[in-house]
Amino acid sequence: MRCLVTGATGYVGGRLVPRLLAAGHEVRCLTRSPDRLRDVPWRADVEVVTGDVTTGAGLGAAMDGVDVVHYLVHSMGGPGFEAADRAGARNTARAAEAAGVGRIVYLGGPAVGSTASAHLRSRQEVGRIFLDAPVPAVVLRAAVIIGSGSASFEMLRHLTERLPVMVTPRWVRNRVQPIAVRDVLHYLVAATDAFPPDVDRAFDIGGPDVLAYADMIAGYARVAGLRGRVLLPVGVLSPGLSAHWVGLVTPVPNAIARPLVAGLVHEAVCREHDIARYVPDSPGGLTGFETAVRLALRRVRDADVETSWVNAPVLGAPAEPLPSDPAWSGGTVYTDVRQRDVAAPPERLWRVIEAIGGGNGWHSFPLAWAARGWLDRAVGGVGLRRGRRDPRRLRVGEALDFWRVEELVPGELLRLRAEMRLPGRAWLELRAEPAGDGGSRYRQRAVFLPRGIAGHAYWAAVWPFHAVVFGGMARNIARAAEGEG
Repeated sequence: MRCLVTGATGYVGGRLVPRLLAAGHEVRCLTRSPDRLRDVPWRADVEVVTGDVTTGAGLGAAMDGVDVVHYLVHSMGGPGFEAADRAGARNTARAAEAAGVGRIVYLGGPAVGSTASAHLRSRQEVGRIFLDAPVPAVVLRAAVIIGSGSASFEMLRHLTERLPVMVTPRWVRNRVQPIAVRDVLHYLVAATDAFPPDVDRAFDIGGPDVLAYADMIAGYARVAGLRGRVLLPVGVLSPGLSAHWVGLVTPVPNAIARPLVAGLVHEAVCREHDIARYVPDSPGGLTGFETAVRLALRRVRDADVETSWVNAPVLGAPAEPLPSDPAWSGGTVYTDVRQRDVAAPPERLWRVIEAIGGGNGWHSFPLAWAARGWLDRAVGGVGLRRGRRDPRRLRVGEALDFWRVEELVPGELLRLRAEMRLPGRAWLELRAEPAGDGGSRYRQRAVFLPRGIAGHAYWAAVWPFHAVVFGGMARNIARAAEGEG
């Protein structure tokens, strides 16, 4: 069958596409930013269409000849996210009807009633829109998804590993029915062609275990070989304060932590398992919680993650291109430009550039970089803890500490966009160029567009440190390339 996957750059979508291909289906991906799929291993096996479900742009072309739409788009918060979700679902439903699509498959959240958080309420509304539309729909309702790279799993993992004693809100006693990502994918792939045409309804999906969040923390600790965690529930931690605390002590940014925490305020337990009438459980049965954690930890250690939450945009829109010589407007542009001649060929210089960040460091004044990361975490930013996906290779769209890879021209250019909390916008550009006598030239440019008086004050405050941080960075990158054997 021919499938259209929306949200292919996301956590579940990035895992679903290769499994649909393996099952023999043709796959087309709809995305606002095709470059974010440029480096995925299955890129040559799919068709990519540029479009946006919230505006409807590109939907007609994307739906042409499609049998099944897998709808995996969902906003995680921000101003107007409910309206955006609503518009995306309605546009998709209309386009699917016009194109004669046979089915829509939607992965939503649990049904928790009228007191649901805005995040869950929006997911329920999207499900209703699809079920009320003429095209038959299957809505899969899942609570916490356990798997390497899942935002829910990352929050659980880092809370448990970093806090042997936790002051916790009362919702840690609420019951949840988590599901392993492998089982979610099993249902999504099967939903492509397992249902008769007259099936048009929602199905609860969950794993075999019903646990309190506190039990999940304890279970994680057992699997990870940690000592038992001490939880001290209190009633004064609101969901907002809880989310800020999660954002401070885990790599999960506040923009994602807020809706996750808001969802945990409600119990999320499956009310039925009717999907088994059409889709048998995964071979060997549904995956238990501790088995799912064990698999997730193994995959994290192996760095075998197809996509993860850190590759999703966390501060609003996806990464935008930054032209080499941009004609910026709207005020002052501050720059810090460095250049070094390097007694090493460009390919050796490039290896040093592409390996920058994460455990490899930033080649200058580690304490200053660490302090900037701590400060960013303290104000709700992403900090340095996201690290890097691979110790030697980068790809467009992935996170690199508190930067995101915005452009990558192998052997020539690495452009990073800042995602730390700033009163403005910032980029860091690193280039390797050939020079005479078999050597190379290293070019480095930091660019900052201030926002308001705070932005100008920020640049003035950090400028005295640039000679040490950026100057040392250029000098040490050149030395590292020259010293590489």
